[in-house]
Amino acid sequence: MKLIDEDDREISEINMTPFVDIILVVLIIFLATATFIVEGKIPLKLPKAETGESKEIKQKKIVLSIKKDGSVYLNGEKISIKTLRDRLKKLSKKTVVVLRADKNVPFQKVITVIDACRSEGLEKYTIETSKIE
Repeated sequence: MKLIDEDDREISEINMTPFVDIILVVLIIFLATATFIVEGKIPLKLPKAETGESKEIKQKKIVLSIKKDGSVYLNGEKISIKTLRDRLKKLSKKTVVVLRADKNVPFQKVITVIDACRSEGLEKYTIETSKIE
């Protein structure tokens, strides 16, 4: 008579714990990276231009957004002009500045932001507009 010990038994059910662990890790990675994918998340009414076009920038870039109320955002984070200057000092001089300003922002506010960039050596700009349909 042959005795069957525990190690020789057939596996009759699947252990779901490793599968659930993997799915949770994939979900966490998806949620963490989804915040980096969204671009232009600050709602603005961009000025319209006939020659407006979407252009992919291959160099390192930062996105500066100016809302109608004059608040400035650096890559989606609300920031003061003084803090903006401090952050810009740490960037490479080859960084491209993507300027997004609401069409109703006073031009002086746009000039103040551009002046902050130029004072820190950032001279490459692109101004985001929407195309006239």
